[in-house]
Amino acid sequence: MSVLVLSFFSITFAAMQYIGELISIGVAFSWTATALLSEFGSKRMGNLTLNLMRMIITLVFSAILFWVMGGTPLPAGASTEAYLWMMLSGLVGYVIGDFCLFQCYIIIGSKYGQLFMTLAPIAAAVTAWLTLGQQIRPQAMLAMLVTLSGIAISVLGRGDHHKLSLKLPLAGVLFAIGAAVCQGVGLVLSKIGMNHYEASLTTDLAGWLLPFHANFFRCVAGTIGFALLMAFREGFKPLQRGVKDQKGVIAAIATTIFGPFVGVGASLLAVQYTAAGIASTLMALTPIIIILPAWWLFKQPITAKSLLGAFISVIGVSLFFLL
Repeated sequence: MSVLVLSFFSITFAAMQYIGELISIGVAFSWTATALLSEFGSKRMGNLTLNLMRMIITLVFSAILFWVMGGTPLPAGASTEAYLWMMLSGLVGYVIGDFCLFQCYIIIGSKYGQLFMTLAPIAAAVTAWLTLGQQIRPQAMLAMLVTLSGIAISVLGRGDHHKLSLKLPLAGVLFAIGAAVCQGVGLVLSKIGMNHYEASLTTDLAGWLLPFHANFFRCVAGTIGFALLMAFREGFKPLQRGVKDQKGVIAAIATTIFGPFVGVGASLLAVQYTAAGIASTLMALTPIIIILPAWWLFKQPITAKSLLGAFISVIGVSLFFLL
């Protein structure tokens, strides 16, 4: 009995030493679930319907979180400049970025969509260079080339006359690239906005709560943006149908939980227990993790080239943070 107890505590102690790494892997699985649920929900209810529902649900969940932690459902007040930066981040990252992402899920599937999202660090690095004056190191250039090589291996093949050709619909690829670029740009805008937000806070706020308060304003911009897009494109009848679709609503709620709440919260927790580079690399495993469930759920084929391309792309992402 004592041997079993000692073994249990030994295993527990060993796991605690790698708690940050374990949380990071959990985040990768959480984002995989988000991508798969988003593909299901987008194909079932439509891009705009699912995105608008996600924004509204996120605002509701955020208000509950703020009320439980601070006694008020509203985020902490800050400067007008901070609000504008966060709203701009939400416009780029949510309205444009998530619209492109969910549209690419519909056209080429979440497996390839997540593969193209490995381009987001490249977009973030270039944006930070242009806006913040951050230098792009030679190691980052190498990481970019490796990431692009992995994507090229996955999506290019032999066409007529043995020439290279794109194996995926061009529209889906363009939406995927747009999503990755917007995520990278939105990340930098969000960083700028959070810096202004933190500097202008009028009340004390726990560090781990700051991104959730800042994200509230991003979701406000997302809600307004998607509502306007829906009003001008197809009206609100699809939303009315979506609210009555039980499976669709469950998918929207689950997507929101696994994405902005579990995903964001756990990612912030992970970097408290391990190096940011290790955490970021492990959290970038989604393009590999998603391959098997995408095959099982959506019958998306698994090929040696897609596996190789996903592995190389993830290696490219890891080089951004580890070199």
